[in-house]
This record gives sequence, C-alpha cells and structure tokens, in this order.
Amino acid sequence: MGADHTRSVPPAPPGVRRLLMATVLPLFALTVIAALVLWPRDTPEPAGGPELPRYHGTVTRVVTEPCPVTPETPEGGPGGSAGPCGTVTVAAEQGPDAGRQVEAPVPSGPGAPRVEVGDKVILVELVDPADPATKSYNIAEHQRGTPLVWLAALFAVAIVAFGRWRGLAALGGLVASFAILLGFVLPGIGAGQPPLLVAIVGAALIMFVVLYLTHGITAQTSVAVLGTLGSLVLTGVLGTLATAATHLTGFGSEDATTLSMFQRDVDLHGLLLAGIIIGSLGVLDDVTVTQAATVTELAQANPGLSRVQLYRAATRVGRAHIASTVNTIVLAYAGASLPLLLLLVADSRPVSQILTSEFMAQEIVRSAVATLGLIAAVPLTTGLAAVVTTAGRGGAAAPAGAPPEPTTPRPSVGRDDALAALGGRRGPERTTEAAW
Repeated sequence: MGADHTRSVPPAPPGVRRLLMATVLPLFALTVIAALVLWPRDTPEPAGGPELPRYHGTVTRVVTEPCPVTPETPEGGPGGSAGPCGTVTVAAEQGPDAGRQVEAPVPSGPGAPRVEVGDKVILVELVDPADPATKSYNIAEHQRGTPLVWLAALFAVAIVAFGRWRGLAALGGLVASFAILLGFVLPGIGAGQPPLLVAIVGAALIMFVVLYLTHGITAQTSVAVLGTLGSLVLTGVLGTLATAATHLTGFGSEDATTLSMFQRDVDLHGLLLAGIIIGSLGVLDDVTVTQAATVTELAQANPGLSRVQLYRAATRVGRAHIASTVNTIVLAYAGASLPLLLLLVADSRPVSQILTSEFMAQEIVRSAVATLGLIAAVPLTTGLAAVVTTAGRGGAAAPAGAPPEPTTPRPSVGRDDALAALGGRRGPERTTEAAW
C-alpha cells in the first residue's frame, strides 16, 4: 500500500462530541435492547418432507430421441410432451453408486437444466415406495459452487485492491449485514414477531455496525447515522400510511402466496413494509454519508462559509445525487420485476386496471415510499452536518507555541464563492473525517 499523505483536521469541539454521544449512544442502546426483546427463541421447524439424497456427478453422454406421443393427445397438440426426451449418462462421484455410470432421463419441463457432456450436475436419488430396492436418478440442477466461489473471491479482491483498508472494512460490514439479516431479521419474522418492527430494529443494527465499521467513529459518521435513522423511521411511517390507503394485503406476488401456504401465521402486510425498510437502507446510507462528507469538505475548502451557505451549497449536491438515485431505484425494481413487466405487456386488460391491481400497486408503493424517504434524508442530514461542522468555530484553542491568528471579520461569501467551494482549492490533500 502507498503512503498516506492526508493531513487530519482538528477534532470536533468537546461540546459537539458530548452532544453527539448523548444522542447516538442512547439510540444504540435502545436498538440493542429492542433486538434482545425481539430476538427469535422458538423458530418454527422447516415445513415439508425429508430431503431427497443429492449427489455430485459429471455428464459423460447425452442421447436424445423423439418424445413418444401419448394416446390421449395427438402429436404436436396442446398438452403433449414438450421434450426433450432421451437419457443422460452420469459418472456418479458420491453416494452408493460412486465411481459408476448411472443413467437419468434428459431434464424436461419449464426451468429444466440443459446438460451437455462434461457438465457438473447434481443427481437426486428416487426410491420406489412399492419396492424400496428399486431406485432411479434424476438430474436436479448444475453444480454452481466452484464458479460462485471464484466470483466471490474476485469480488473481495477487487474491493480490497481498490479500497485498501477501507475496502476491507466494507467487506466486514457486508458480512455483518448478512449476519444480522440471516440471524435476526428473517428468523424473527418467521417466528411471528411484527415484521415492520423487526425490520426497523434490524436495519438500525445494520446501520450502526456498517457505518461505524466502514467510515470510522467520527462526528461525520454520527451525523450520517442520525440522518439515516430519521429517514428510516419516516420511510416506515410513509409505508404504513401508503399501504393502508391503497388497501394492500401483501399477497401481490406468487412468492408471498407460496409463503402463506407454509407459514399461515406470517403477516404478509407487515412483510411488505419490512421489505421497503430493508430495501431503502442501502440507498439511504449512501446519500447520508455523501451529504455529511460534502458539508465537511465544503467547510474545509472555504472556512468562510456560514451555516446557511454550507446548507445551501451541500443541498445543491444532494439534488444532483437524488436525481440520479431515483432513476437507480426505479431501474433496480424494474430489473428485479422483468417477468412482472412482461406479464403486463401480455395482459389484455386496460392499463388503468393493470396499474391499480394488487401486484402492480405494490411495486408502485414500494418505489414511491423509498424515494420519499430518500428525498427527506438530504435536508435532514445536510442540516445536521451544517450545525455540527460550524459549531464552536471560534472557540477552538490554538496549539501550544503557535502564534495567535489575527481576528478578522468573516468575509461576505456570495453564491459564486459557494459554488467555487464545491470544486475545492488546490493545496495539500486533507481528510474530512474529524475524529470524536
């Protein structure tokens, strides 16, 4: 790693540090207490029968043949076999037939894997209930473990190579996020806890861990934490009002309907709200961290900017950020819902009827509420950052032995000066993270 040429700025004034600690620490303690109260203790057992034995194997031969015509259905008629038909020879690598060649039918049907010679596949062993000694194999899917491991390794190496220690901290934050989601949020909702409350507490835990781990324990990070937390609460309130006004039940997707069959006591309406909260968190912390850093950078580039001027200049940056982020949110939801959009194109109903249906209204509410919470994060975080950055400007003690600086009145800074400050000044590079 190269040398670090950044010069740290003086820490935030003691009064500001005490105020931030008095605000953030109780909120963190309240979040931890709420997590302990909501922590799942009696998780339900997975529904369904016993798992079928699954073994690894390698395809050595594929033989296709015309599919037989069923007596009830003429060839090529609706309901006939869509194929392909034939047999696949697989070298079993695990199970009772390891080291031997076994045969399985060519996978067919919607979503069936397409296999070729040399493919690594997963075999499922089927036993005839009438004769347990009779067994057969089917190909379930391809083996994806090795490609995923290489992709994850490339992902981690790229982040660490570019971000160095900050990138390593970001990876730690990613691991913490998944640990909280898989260890607290999902089990808590599955155990019957209120999904919205679990999502807010889980999102707050993720926010505290990820922001402080990635960006350090600084006044700037604390401002981003407060802005994110306030925006999350506002998003939850807006989501509750919007889903109540549109009478959404949460049954707007096939996944939700399937889940209700396995867990009949799950609150799908609350689950919809929880999804909005978790989905908004990733974009919110990006906006709040950017706004807090922008205010700090403007104050360091032009110390003459007043609190109001800092707020206005940083808000202009926030407007540009929001304009691009809103498009990002909509495209992200559209990319995840392409089958839904294609279904809309193929639907013969009027457009007004399609847009007001349950499954489409759910996506509209999700996007609109997330965007409103995102917009609210800009003035909230920018205002907090401006107050913290300008607090105690004139009261900082000079270093021992340093000559006293002449007291000059604060220059009048106009719009052009504020805009020029956005580009920074030429000179030594300085970090904007003031330690507590």
